[in-house]
Amino acid sequence: MRKTTAKPKHTWQLIVIIVTVLILGLNAIPTLYGNNNALLVSSNSQETSLPEPQRLRQLMQQENIRVKQIISGNSDSKIVIEGDDEALSIAQQKLKRDLGDRYEIRLGSQSAAPTWLNELGMSPIKLGLDLSGGVLFVLEVDTPKADQERMESAKDEAIHIIREHGFRGMSVKQSSAKNGTSNSLNLHFLTHQTNDVKTVVQKLQQHLPGITYTKVDESNMTLMFSEQSSSEFHQQIMAQALTTLRGRIEELGITEAVTQRQGANRIRVELPGVKDPEQAKRIIGATASLDFYEVAKEGEIGTKTFKDDNGRQLRVTSKPIFTGSSIENATSGRDEMGIALVNLSLDSVGGEKMSAFSKNNIGNPMVVVFSEYHRNAADEMVKSSRVINVATIQAQLGNRFSITNLESQQEASELALLLRAGSLDAPITIVQQRTIQASLGQDNVNNGIMALAIGLGVTLMFMGLWYRKLGIIANTCLVLNLVCLVGLMALLPNIVLTLPGIAGLVLTVGMAVDTNVLIFERIKEERKRGRSNFLAIEAGYKEAFRTILDANITTMITALILLSIGYGPVKGFAMTLSLGILTSIFTGVFVAHVLTYLVKPQITVKRKELIS
Repeated sequence: MRKTTAKPKHTWQLIVIIVTVLILGLNAIPTLYGNNNALLVSSNSQETSLPEPQRLRQLMQQENIRVKQIISGNSDSKIVIEGDDEALSIAQQKLKRDLGDRYEIRLGSQSAAPTWLNELGMSPIKLGLDLSGGVLFVLEVDTPKADQERMESAKDEAIHIIREHGFRGMSVKQSSAKNGTSNSLNLHFLTHQTNDVKTVVQKLQQHLPGITYTKVDESNMTLMFSEQSSSEFHQQIMAQALTTLRGRIEELGITEAVTQRQGANRIRVELPGVKDPEQAKRIIGATASLDFYEVAKEGEIGTKTFKDDNGRQLRVTSKPIFTGSSIENATSGRDEMGIALVNLSLDSVGGEKMSAFSKNNIGNPMVVVFSEYHRNAADEMVKSSRVINVATIQAQLGNRFSITNLESQQEASELALLLRAGSLDAPITIVQQRTIQASLGQDNVNNGIMALAIGLGVTLMFMGLWYRKLGIIANTCLVLNLVCLVGLMALLPNIVLTLPGIAGLVLTVGMAVDTNVLIFERIKEERKRGRSNFLAIEAGYKEAFRTILDANITTMITALILLSIGYGPVKGFAMTLSLGILTSIFTGVFVAHVLTYLVKPQITVKRKELIS
């Protein structure tokens, strides 16, 4: 009797299946182990070295906390501990007390998978807010306040132009409004200054595109931004706020965060695994900005006045030398006397401005003003500014210099973090904050896994009893589909598993079974027509593929729409569904076809069906 072997056309398919399942299977394994609690220890300045691992281990032993391992890196040390969140909190407080403010202690996690898997770069699926616990913020961007700030900047620019050209008798002020805000400027001029007004408007439009003017009478003109310009500005404000918030979240070391726009002027921020909501709130909700000013000369008009920490009044020019938007990098440190400072690096534009200013102002002071928004007793958003540094320029500066004499190392660290991540042009308000405990997240995980296990078990039993050998092939493909999906979600970056995502996993199981049912029923129909076992299998897979492809494409379109416009739980469900469609087609058609060819099950039908 001649032995049958796989035809060459199935050999390469078998190789592809083995390689794909092996890679995705390895990536799925760490998810079975989960994560361990960990503490991240990093220095607040480049001059301070990281603590020795032996010292960290001794500090943990003093609190009877078992340490699994200590991973030393270039920028931080990770202490992986045994215990729950309470033990993690005790360990964090111990390190803060003993190491002092020279080090930053953050909460984190480490994969509990074997070391060889971690060395290969494989990690568990990132869990969303509802599964791992954490904090949810809904932030509102104050676009009217941003419009007002923009108009004040236009006023400062107009005053600077008038002063630069020496147009005496000309003045600019913001128009009054009932609600206390103003979106227009009133430019007052003398009747013989018509040509001078044109110069001011042209210069202003060069620096601020989109500003328009309307002549009121012979000596007054109204300046305001067009509707299109205001709309574009609001879009830029929202985009800048999203970028800045994502930068701040990355600085906090949270890689599974979800930051997306919600509605016209709100931003939804999900921080899974965050166990210190106050730190996250302090950093994310901050609207700090930094401006560098020249001290105003005696008798100079159009100036601003700020107070320093000692209550001293300082008059500066209306237009800053440069703003925090020119800062590329910022790191905290200490000077020779041990006083906290922040080292700044500017971009090319800021560097040129700083170089030109410092060259012409050696021996003169430069004022650094720190501004932030907060709500007053009347629940109104107000801007407070204070002078944090007055330095005398000793020599020409470039794109690197320092802000010194800060109050504490923590203040320097937080200021450096905010400047690295970028300042916010518009104030933001936290309108909703919700904390989900890790225990609740674990209950969600357990319930979701139970639902998935029940659905998978019932499906495997039904397919095995109804289709026998074909059912065994279907069950094998179903398990492989789940393994591939979990491995794919763990492999791809920025994929987060949520509670609705687990529902997507259960739905994927049903969709994968649908694929096999369509194929198997088609094979039975081909056998009824009198075709041989081999031809029936080939025709069944070929003919059913069109129907399967059509059904999955329509589902994929729906999933992509949900993915593009949805947020939070909806997005998590859509992501799992999209990836599940891809793995279902791969295992339900590609893998099942090869397995069916290799196993060669005998498909029998009743004789009366054959006659009919």
